[in-house]
Amino acid sequence: MKEIVIALAEIVNNIHDILIDIFGLRMTDKELHFWVIGLIGMFTFFMVYFFFKLLERMKWSTTIFSFIYTFTVMIVLVFAIELQQAITNRGNMEFADAVMGLWGFLVMFFVYALLASIIYIIIKFYRNRRK
Repeated sequence: MKEIVIALAEIVNNIHDILIDIFGLRMTDKELHFWVIGLIGMFTFFMVYFFFKLLERMKWSTTIFSFIYTFTVMIVLVFAIELQQAITNRGNMEFADAVMGLWGFLVMFFVYALLASIIYIIIKFYRNRRK
């Protein structure tokens, strides 16, 4: 996990150097963050907006939105825990730990979705039978 964080930091540093070399930009880190994160954020917003507009037409859109939001929060939480372990030296910072934590959520959500689907089918069956 440490290697991944270090590799990502190196990539960011290389992009910083490329922006300076290509465009001759002499920006402070704050200015660079303002523009780069702002542009990445707007690009992401439009992609998510388009994707969510497609999802809202689906029958289970609220469930899908809830899952996406929760999964995003879980990713942030898992990596925050792993970074905390690296900073405090309490536990090992490993990518495999983060993946297993996310698998735990996915498996439990799948069980929930399966049980909810079974209950939904049973209720729908009994309602149709009464008619």
